[in-house]
Formats: sequence, C-alpha cells, structure tokens
Amino acid sequence: MIRPAALKKQASAGGVIVRTSGGMPEIALVSVKGGNAWCLPKGIIDDGETPEMAAVREVREETGLTGRIVEKIGDIAYWYYIRGENTKCRKTVVFYLMEYMGGDTADHDDEVENARWFAFDDAIETVTYKGDRSIIEKARNRIGESGK
Repeated sequence: MIRPAALKKQASAGGVIVRTSGGMPEIALVSVKGGNAWCLPKGIIDDGETPEMAAVREVREETGLTGRIVEKIGDIAYWYYIRGENTKCRKTVVFYLMEYMGGDTADHDDEVENARWFAFDDAIETVTYKGDRSIIEKARNRIGESGK
C-alpha cells in the first residue's frame, strides 16, 4: 500500500545584500547543488531567532559577508518533496534588503559551492529560481539603478 506523503511547513529567511562597485549596485548570489543552481542566500529560522536575525546569520554564513537590514523586500513560498521522509514541505522565505558592511565572498561556509557579486542584470540572468528572480527585481526597484 502506498502511504500518502506527510505535510509540513518550514520558515526561512534570507537577504539581498547590496554594495556599490564602480558606481553601480551589485548583489551577492550563492551556488548550490553541485554548482548547478545560483540563488539568494537563505536558510531556516532557528528556535529563538527572529526572521531578521536568521537573514543576517544566513547571509554571513553562506556568502562570507556582513550586512545591515534596510527593509523587508517580501516573501516567496514553494513546495518541495523530502524523499527520505515521504514528506511534502511548504517553505516560506522572507527576504530583506541588506546594506553590505564588510566581509569577503571567499569566507562562505561549506553549504555553498561559491559566492560571488553580480550586477543586477547579470544576477537576474544567472539566478536559477523564479521566486529569487522576483525578489531581486523588487530589490532593484527599491534601491533604483543608482544604488542608493
């Protein structure tokens, strides 16, 4: 008999960390899944953490960069399947616009293969997931092309 998949919810947070280079804004993306997917840094909100705390922590861990939250950008939600648990998971991720304060993308953790800065147009072209693309567009609209 086939057992129906269990359902669970998961809450995550992440950030669009922005710096200005050569007068143009850039954002950091991370490479995951063996380098086959580029996405915004994000991760699960731990017990006792606010979404803002988790976003700052995840950006630091996954990109090696320290940022300061400027404002909430928005949420994305999607389903994924956890094969080993036969579970369908509804994941909601809240994203924040973050100002780059310091750090180096070479200092990313082992959860990601690579972390790099991208101009907004290049980031939109490179990012793998539609939800991330919409968040990047919202971030670009918030700061404008001037990077301010």
